Amino acid sequence: MERLGVLDRLVACTKYCVDVCPVARERNIAIIEDSWTAESEQIRAVNPDLVIASVPYQIEAVAEILKSGAQFLGLAPHNLRDIYADIAAIAGIMGEPNRGQYLIREMQMEIERVRSRSASRQESPRVYCEEWGKPLIHSQGWVAELVEAAGGEFVGQPGKQTDAETVEKLNPDVIIAAWCGAGNRVPLEKIIAQRRWESLSAVREGRVYCINDEYLNTPGPALLNGLHALEAAIGNSESPGLRRIALNVVLE
Repeated sequence: MERLGVLDRLVACTKYCVDVCPVARERNIAIIEDSWTAESEQIRAVNPDLVIASVPYQIEAVAEILKSGAQFLGLAPHNLRDIYADIAAIAGIMGEPNRGQYLIREMQMEIERVRSRSASRQESPRVYCEEWGKPLIHSQGWVAELVEAAGGEFVGQPGKQTDAETVEKLNPDVIIAAWCGAGNRVPLEKIIAQRRWESLSAVREGRVYCINDEYLNTPGPALLNGLHALEAAIGNSESPGLRRIALNVVLE
């Protein structure tokens, strides 16, 4: 909403939305705790014309939205093309189609700029990206596209469940953890020890990272921050929103 210039029309959002758009808190926009526990009375209280939500959905949460009586737009993107289509749809609904197209083009151009920079690398590190740890779930399809744009090779099936033994066999060069709702608080050292991954190439080389949840799991312009963090991780450099595993754990 902020990038489309229509933040003044937002009457409420979840606490996770504020992580992506901190200015929402400054505007005193109502915070409905999250998309899993919201109740129809909370939604009805802010009197919205439209509720916009994206995956993952719970039947109970969708039922509460519908009970509120507001129109409901449910999004379920799988890749970057879906995300661009969703941006265009929201922009059209809000009467700002040109701004939507400008934002889409801005995202596309930045992704291509990163792709051009990464093309000069002679090797493509194999990257395991994880959006949840119990059970282990690979990051979504758009993350796989961003990994490839940043010069890496995404290993595993996007959005699918896996296990520690399968990842161990893949032996990735880089490990990225971006757990939904966890911000930057994924306990890297703990999960490496619990899964007995000390012998993996990524761990031995100290290339295990946490990327802020909202940078990879929010299907919108915040993904550009995730792209830059991925570029840094794959290029073995530093970046805001990127936290590396503690060196002493790698050396032990």
